[in-house]
Amino acid sequence: MAESIRISVDAMGGDIGPEVAIKGAWLALRERKNVSFLFHGRDAVLVPLLEKYPELKPHSRVIHAENVVAMDEKPSQALRKHRGNSSMWAAIQSVKDGEADVAISGGNTGALMAMATFCLRPMEGISRPGIAAIWPTLRADCIVLDVGATIGGDAKQLVDFSILGAALARALFDQELPSIGLLNVGTEEMKGHDEVREAAAILTSASGAGFRYHGFVEGDDLGKGTVDVVVTDGFTGNVVLKTLEGGMKFFAGKVFEALTSSPEAKEAAKVLLPALMPLAEALDPSTYGGALLLGTDGVCIISHGSSNATSILNASKVARDMV
Repeated sequence: MAESIRISVDAMGGDIGPEVAIKGAWLALRERKNVSFLFHGRDAVLVPLLEKYPELKPHSRVIHAENVVAMDEKPSQALRKHRGNSSMWAAIQSVKDGEADVAISGGNTGALMAMATFCLRPMEGISRPGIAAIWPTLRADCIVLDVGATIGGDAKQLVDFSILGAALARALFDQELPSIGLLNVGTEEMKGHDEVREAAAILTSASGAGFRYHGFVEGDDLGKGTVDVVVTDGFTGNVVLKTLEGGMKFFAGKVFEALTSSPEAKEAAKVLLPALMPLAEALDPSTYGGALLLGTDGVCIISHGSSNATSILNASKVARDMV
């Protein structure tokens, strides 16, 4: 791992506002001293916020960027309008210019994908970058990709995602041969689209070269932790991710509802809630800091739009591992 990590932050990206970016960076610095930050955004907003954290100030620099990419802007529109003059572009450009090791943004995902691809360029041999999410399972964390960068995908893209996902698993999970599974409607070899079956044939022949190909997996295998890396196209992956997140929120809400439904339940909650806190933390998306853009010639992390300071802290942890 690098001795010092320089993190470039699109401080204006996200739904909550720039203060969470500053506070999250402060939390990251308190936990580990070998980080420094470049905050991109409106200096009239960011400089006063940074003054609240004197411990962070010597490790930070504010770089003025007047324009902010709106959350509802189309990626192509954002790229034309904000290339070279927005906090998001500046955060990515810092990585390209070697001023930072990694960029973090909680802004418009499509715009970030377009800007990072245009600015950093795809890695050699990679047709299109993919977005990877880290997901809790009964066995251990797993990686799911693509979760929104592509709509559809041919066999080569699925193979690319498998190689990228395996590399990420080796970096984050310290595994020599992480297992790869292609998400499908069944585990039988004859099932699925032609592209999925073609990708399976390629991965079968390459199994052992940095990964172990497990075969097809189904939706319930994500919760079981059947494989280390689940690969699918961006349309399917995004639906899966949002469904799982919605299911976790539903489960957490129902548990809270049950524990506050009567005086007896409230008394029981005094005993149960401390035991349930680790579960709540494991099911909280902010624990994982966001998704990772894989396949560009530079490291980018896409935080949730609703990221809080804890999300930025955890994104910084992932950033260190990725670098």
